[in-house]
Amino acid sequence: MNIAAFSGAYSASNFREAASAVSRLGFQGIEIAARGSHLAPASTADQVREVKAIADGHGLAIPVLAGYAGGFSTAADEACEQAYGDFLELLEIAGELGAGAIRVQPGGPNAFLAEPGHYERAARWLDRCAEAAQPCGVNVLVELHNETLVESADDAQRLLDLLEWDNIGWIHDAGNMYISGADYGADSVRKLRSRLFHVHVKDERRLDPQLPPQPGEFTARTRRGDERFVPCLLGEGEADHHGLFAGLAEIAYTGWITLECHAPLPPDAMAADLKTVRTFLNY
Repeated sequence: MNIAAFSGAYSASNFREAASAVSRLGFQGIEIAARGSHLAPASTADQVREVKAIADGHGLAIPVLAGYAGGFSTAADEACEQAYGDFLELLEIAGELGAGAIRVQPGGPNAFLAEPGHYERAARWLDRCAEAAQPCGVNVLVELHNETLVESADDAQRLLDLLEWDNIGWIHDAGNMYISGADYGADSVRKLRSRLFHVHVKDERRLDPQLPPQPGEFTARTRRGDERFVPCLLGEGEADHHGLFAGLAEIAYTGWITLECHAPLPPDAMAADLKTVRTFLNY
């Protein structure tokens, strides 16, 4: 398995600084957050070439563009067309960078609140993205994420049953699934295995409602209501990743893993997560 770092952890730095740091820490690749200063659908050809040159210069592959386009399940047609246009821009950029996948967001609401029409609408637009991407050899990725249609492996299967194109697959994210209260261990990997195209790794911790505000905390809607969480380094939160890595070994997963730590720490603290993941991969 190859390990990438999420460029969003270095959002306060330019891409050259981010790539330099990621390379120095020992990562093999960088998953680029496709909004903000590092890259965006509106990036110029010169900007894209510069990103490619910087990544190559540091020996970093770009396995995934972490797109933010989508929201198809609840957006109006005009907004969906705009999101699809942004996806096409990223598709062209992916070709220039050698990225084999683009993340697309299906939209909400939470799976436990969603109706069949939400899944049907998201599937139509995701299939449209996948149809455009297929001749380019690019996969469309849907991340298992809290407050979306796909919070669990079973939700993923519900959406998969509506999809026509086989270049649409999943990003397993145990941190997100922990927030949602979904299983994120070996059984979730088995359920996703036929379309498990990518893996995100990060840790989170649920906060007691009575605690004062904590650095980096955020609120997410779950089956329990609005809950508070804080991102952590691996092993310091409550998302136990042992089952995930056991499941990946069981299915002989050989794809990329992206470390996506959002803990309120200097970005280079991600070195600790890299060390922990390498320990997981050795058992």
